[in-house]
Amino acid sequence: MRVMGLEAVYPKPGLSQPGEGHKIYPYRLQEVKVERVDQVWSTDITYIRLAQGFVYLVVVMDWFSRYVLSWALSLTLEVDFCVEALKGALRRGRPEIFNSDQGSQFTSERFTGELEARGIAISMDGRGRCLDNIFIERLWRSLKYEEVYLKDYRAVGEARDGIGCYFHFYNHQRLHQILGYRTPAAIYAG
Repeated sequence: MRVMGLEAVYPKPGLSQPGEGHKIYPYRLQEVKVERVDQVWSTDITYIRLAQGFVYLVVVMDWFSRYVLSWALSLTLEVDFCVEALKGALRRGRPEIFNSDQGSQFTSERFTGELEARGIAISMDGRGRCLDNIFIERLWRSLKYEEVYLKDYRAVGEARDGIGCYFHFYNHQRLHQILGYRTPAAIYAG
């Protein structure tokens, strides 16, 4: 992307690249009809721009209800914040299938070990197939257009507060047409 003759400044780290020697799992959702809460969860990472730099955001979401179960911010792409978000979500429940991309955080033994220890089937998107995780891609779009781009966060704490407020709104107040004009929280709790 070029802006007025200058290359736009944003991170291009290749978030979906597996770590060397990490196990890649098959995509298990091709013919699966998601019909209930805690059947399929997924995760993804995006970046959030700040006035000076950016931070990484990871979420864990229930596919059926679109409920954001857990999220975490980090200044680096180390696996810790992803494991933190996963453990936060697992305190709420346990999915049958957990889907992610092939990023090194999600293929790491620390991350997959948390899932395997609980008998959760692991599914990974095919390389270059962003539509395999379309629900989180839609969440990123909503978050950025309804919150992040409007606020122009100056610091990490400001981003954390704004994103926290947005996810509370998204889960408990924002009506979703696909959910029969109910909230993700109403579906997840129901």
